[in-house]
Amino acid sequence: MRKYTIFAVLLTIPGIASAAELSVQEALLRAKPAVALVMSEVASEVTLTCPTGGAQRVAPTPFRETGTGWFISPSGWVITNAHVVSTTHQPPQWIADQQIERAARQACGDLGRQALAAIVARATVKLEPSLYVLLSNGVRLPATVVKYNPPAAVATMSGRDLALLKLKASDMPTLVLGDSSNAKLGDRLHILGFPGVVLSHELLNASAKVEASVTNGAISGFKQDIANHPVIQTDAPAAGGNSGGPAVGMRGEVLGVLTFVTTESGGRGEIVQGFNFVIPSSAVRDFIEGTAVSLGETSRFNAAWHAGLANYFAGNYSRAEKNFVEANRLLPELPDVRRLIAEAKNPPPRPFPWATIALVVTVASVGAVGVVLVTRWRRNRYRIGPSEVLRLIETSREKPIILDVRDTATYVRSPVKIPESRHVSADGLDAGKPLEIERDRTVVAYCT
Repeated sequence: MRKYTIFAVLLTIPGIASAAELSVQEALLRAKPAVALVMSEVASEVTLTCPTGGAQRVAPTPFRETGTGWFISPSGWVITNAHVVSTTHQPPQWIADQQIERAARQACGDLGRQALAAIVARATVKLEPSLYVLLSNGVRLPATVVKYNPPAAVATMSGRDLALLKLKASDMPTLVLGDSSNAKLGDRLHILGFPGVVLSHELLNASAKVEASVTNGAISGFKQDIANHPVIQTDAPAAGGNSGGPAVGMRGEVLGVLTFVTTESGGRGEIVQGFNFVIPSSAVRDFIEGTAVSLGETSRFNAAWHAGLANYFAGNYSRAEKNFVEANRLLPELPDVRRLIAEAKNPPPRPFPWATIALVVTVASVGAVGVVLVTRWRRNRYRIGPSEVLRLIETSREKPIILDVRDTATYVRSPVKIPESRHVSADGLDAGKPLEIERDRTVVAYCT
């Protein structure tokens, strides 16, 4: 029995990708819920005496400063810059002076410089600092500073400019701390945060302002700060308010924390984009050593959210919707979760499967051609040409026996007769008529 080997072509079907790879959109959607707005506020009560009245107590407009933080652990642990929380952690004297001056102008009206200075000199102030974190669903959670590395100076932020905050929360979205030691020049980098220009934009509504913005760039250098701490230089744009924001890589992992930007010299203070600096994740890992932060803690929100995104981008919209609903139950009304629930309920129409159809047609064509070739080969595998017959006649010690197996009518009418051949009709062969041919002789059958 003859065996035939069928060769299969392995084709890559579109839509099947390595599970380890994420699209940029999926990686950033994984990261965004874990990024929150950090707000430092210093309220005050000032006691002062105006020139035309007696002593009074005034509550001027509080001092406020914003930055960015991100959850490193689901049980309410947040990383940000130390300089973002410095005004509430250790309020400087200039804030007290500013609050007294605000109170004097508010209570006493327009005053000359000398009169204002006299009121400020005799006034007393009680500062009331507060720190809280604002999630992208509008929920505000009070925070306390658990660990703090003071920056060298406000104008020269340190490569260890970090603070660890604690909130009363659980199952929060978290970001995975990556390995900055593997980072290379040119690696893509995304900075997430809350730039002040967005927070104060008059054309955006309140919910849009508390949703993290993303800027994109690449690693452009590995430098040291004035204290010789390593920092990563990036050309990803950043602005005031981005401080403390995570710099994430292509898999959504945190490679560092934005710490300071470059400003123009000469006292103008304008930000020069393309020269921003990031504290590497290795420094963050060192910073949280000895604290109660557990990097291995599981977030139920992350489990539901990540599974939903994986199903959504794979086209499994019904499964994705269930995952998103669970994520929304754990942390309600996050903008990205709410938006993707709506999209999963009303998925975009599937594109016409040209690639699949082309694949099916290609496989069918290859199969048809293969069947034709195998059939032709089986039919002709013992067929030889006239030149081969002549060679056998001339070179063999015993000439081959040539059988002319044309039907009788054709044989009689045909002027072509092969010399020394035997005519045997197909009917005679079918009837089992013996040929009386030696078994070791070569037989060549001629037919049309």
